[in-house]
Amino acid sequence: MDPECSRLLPALCAMLADPRQLVADDTCLEKLLDWFKTVTEAESSLQLLRENPCLVELLSHVWELKLQDVSPGVLAFALRLAGILAAQEDGFQYLQQGQLLLGLFGDSGPLSWAAWSTPGVRSGWIGGLSSLARHPSALHFLADSGAVDTIFSLQGDPSLFVASAASQLLAHVLALSMQDGAVWHPSPQGSAWPPCARKIVGHVEESLCSTATPQVTQALNVLSTTFGRCHSSWTEVLWGQLSPLVACLLERDPIPAAHSLVDLLLSVARSPVFMSVDCAHVSSLWETTAQALSCLSPTQAGPLAVGTLKLPHSPQALRTQAFTVLLQPLACVLRAAAHSLGPPGLLDRTTSGAMTMDALLSSKSAGMGLLCQTLAHLEELQLLPQRSVPWPQASLLGATVTLLRLCDGSAAPSSSEGGRLCATLAGCVRLQRVALDFLGTLSQETSPQELVLQVYAVLLDSLRNPSSSPTVLKKAFQATLRWFLNSPPPVGAASLSLHTLEELLPVLQKRLCSPCWEVRDSALEFLALLSRDQGGQAYFRQALLASEVPALAHQLLQDPESYVRASAVTAVGQLYSQGLQAHPAGPRYPEAQQCLLEDLLRILSTDPEGFPRRAAVQVFTEWLRDGHADIVQEPEQLVATVLLVTGQDLDWEVRAQGLELARVFLSQTLGQPGPCCPYTASLPEATPAAPCPGVLRTPSQRQVFVFALRALFDYDRPVAQKACDLLLFLRDRTAPSSGPLEPGHNSDLASVEATLQRWQSGDPEPEVVLATLQSMDLEGLRSQLAKSSDHVEKGPQSLLQDMLATAGALQENVADCY
Repeated sequence: MDPECSRLLPALCAMLADPRQLVADDTCLEKLLDWFKTVTEAESSLQLLRENPCLVELLSHVWELKLQDVSPGVLAFALRLAGILAAQEDGFQYLQQGQLLLGLFGDSGPLSWAAWSTPGVRSGWIGGLSSLARHPSALHFLADSGAVDTIFSLQGDPSLFVASAASQLLAHVLALSMQDGAVWHPSPQGSAWPPCARKIVGHVEESLCSTATPQVTQALNVLSTTFGRCHSSWTEVLWGQLSPLVACLLERDPIPAAHSLVDLLLSVARSPVFMSVDCAHVSSLWETTAQALSCLSPTQAGPLAVGTLKLPHSPQALRTQAFTVLLQPLACVLRAAAHSLGPPGLLDRTTSGAMTMDALLSSKSAGMGLLCQTLAHLEELQLLPQRSVPWPQASLLGATVTLLRLCDGSAAPSSSEGGRLCATLAGCVRLQRVALDFLGTLSQETSPQELVLQVYAVLLDSLRNPSSSPTVLKKAFQATLRWFLNSPPPVGAASLSLHTLEELLPVLQKRLCSPCWEVRDSALEFLALLSRDQGGQAYFRQALLASEVPALAHQLLQDPESYVRASAVTAVGQLYSQGLQAHPAGPRYPEAQQCLLEDLLRILSTDPEGFPRRAAVQVFTEWLRDGHADIVQEPEQLVATVLLVTGQDLDWEVRAQGLELARVFLSQTLGQPGPCCPYTASLPEATPAAPCPGVLRTPSQRQVFVFALRALFDYDRPVAQKACDLLLFLRDRTAPSSGPLEPGHNSDLASVEATLQRWQSGDPEPEVVLATLQSMDLEGLRSQLAKSSDHVEKGPQSLLQDMLATAGALQENVADCY
């Protein structure tokens, strides 16, 4: 421990033990516990306790007061601190000499005090035991003190945090017991297990046989945590002993704790123990999983089905059953809408399932929730690199299109169930969003041409629909973009692409004029991304230039909403980079280019919001990086103008983007530093390498250097870090072969700042610039900037001082605000 912290610790302990002193907040105590945990991980707890007897005095004082005056927060802190100090066996034995741990965690401790009714105290008691339970001595203490029985009772605590912590602690104690009892060689006979393990397993068995659902849930949660954390061979024996009780739960009506049961089955299946070919009880696991897939409701079985399909070692028959269960809701939708299931595939083998249809029609929220869950699970599976079941692309496309038709009211089902389903799902915005997301994901698969036509038709209808919400329109734009990018129709003179685009552009024009700013923003984002990918296609250029879309996008540079202006800057910048501006090449082409540059510079200089200004600098950077000489005809002048404006901007992201522009400019004018050839012989140099000729010889390059040097003193750390990286790049280009500088030649920041003041009157000489650059300790500055701005205030010494100052124990109040 730091000597200064050790000096402050007695006063802090006295302050915590004094009921007249109020602790500022529990956050300080949490930070203090984190610090003690770090200290005990680095040194012996016994040494810490001997060198700081005030810690034992604090714990003893709390125990002796029996909480008559101690606040619940301080008591919870003391309990957790005792557990941290007793996590090492020597510290545990030291504290146990005076029966201190028994007084804090035994039956005569907080359990019999009035403060036990406070959830924070019960949570602190569990937290202290969780830290303490790390060695055999602690295990015997838990068994002898009656703490295990208390943990059993806390599983049903009214506080969910306490109940969850109690279940996790039980799983931890069970694992510790079996680890300590490794010499017992766990066997199917429970009598051969360690006593503490037998007690916990017996409690779990009793809970699984209970008719009370909360007790069943508690037992399943303990087992899920155990199989998720412990991967020793004894867990296989544990499953073999408890699996019949778990299977019996599936025979009850209704099935208790279904969600916890699913968590347990997946936790066991994911354990490496059950992935081994030598596992004797894996067959019972798959049998129970198959039984659960058959018995659980569609909503409950969905997570189990998708989890089973993600397991690489599950049997093929079980995977087929799981996929069938997962597809049932969509099969019901297709049948209710009187659609065929498409080509023969896995979806054909699903049964309509009265239970599934009842779940879809039971209520609007239930049906929407089941379908959203199904689509989300299928999207997870589609993104997997390998699928061991056939993927019914055509049927899934048809079902998703049907769902969207049911939601917007354009479907015309012929069956009574279809009519009820249409009435249930009509206007479900959430389901529309999820279905559009899944429809976009399906674009990555090969699809029949007639279904592609249906996809584009439903997407266009969603975009045209005046009742579509802004969020649905955004999802529709995103799905349309993904289909254009991933599954574009064949390009030709009279292609589907051109036909679809000719239908899409009028809709886009309408949405660019929407009174809702979110819709205008989504339309601009779609235009920018589509132009970036399709801008080189002749059919796209022809259709876009024949429309009013480029002109409307340019007009939105003056939109009253800042988000829309920012998106318009990005979209117009992309259009101009592709030659798709409102005034194509012709007599007015140079005039149009100059007009756009002036508009973007005006936005950068005068826009009151930061988003459009950031977008403007990003456009300039992309133009410069991509080498658009037709737009940026005088890059040095443009860079100088942009840096002059961004250097005075109040938005740190604008200033940081200005540094990125400077880096791109220097990379193009100076070149990237190339790696040395590994086969080139290195000859000894008589003199240090001279700076590269021409570096920092032009006024624009020196202006970039001065800009980066000023940014080095920026109040915002990300800007200073980016400036430091830029100066390091520049220094490597000026003297690429020079060795490390002598520490004595490094100038401090004060001298650099004074140099900047002298340069305000005019352009500095290249030699002076190079000398200043080479004299700076940029590596040291970068390491300093890597630290957080409050790294000093976050230290333990500052924390102790703050707590003492808040309590008035120091003469001067130097509390930090953070």
